[in-house]
Amino acid sequence: MRGRDFRHVVRGSKPVSRSLPAFLLLLSASCALAEPYVQWRQVGYAIPEPLAGLKGDATRGRRLVIDRSKGNCLACHRLPIPEEEFHGTVGPSLYGIASRLTEGQIRLRVVDEKRLNPATIMPGYYRDPKHFHRVAEAWRGRTILSPQEVEDVVAYLMTLKEGEK
Repeated sequence: MRGRDFRHVVRGSKPVSRSLPAFLLLLSASCALAEPYVQWRQVGYAIPEPLAGLKGDATRGRRLVIDRSKGNCLACHRLPIPEEEFHGTVGPSLYGIASRLTEGQIRLRVVDEKRLNPATIMPGYYRDPKHFHRVAEAWRGRTILSPQEVEDVVAYLMTLKEGEK
């Protein structure tokens, strides 16, 4: 492809018009590939069992809480991630969260905080999609995080046992 002339892409000539149906098919298929929603069970103020029986990875979870297109936890919470600027203060600090809450309690807060606080502005990262209203077409029927991503975030938050210094 090196040195290839791509001017026809801008002009909308035949090569683009031939590939457009294939592109649209691929796009619609990728939007339709939402993972099946996995039911979970709340017991008291917790979800005691990992979603889909998955084991989380704290390293991946740390990346997710930083990722502004996924978890974006730093938008509202303070976390022990000094290399990132502009931690939020809308939500509680997450320093030492694992010394205050159980794994199941943290999981419920990540999955659907509205179960505990209906007035919260925190999104339910694995809330049942049928409870969402006015959702963009690309997100219809989807959750914000996958079950594996939820478990990764929970695994990372469970490493936060120390308070702010």
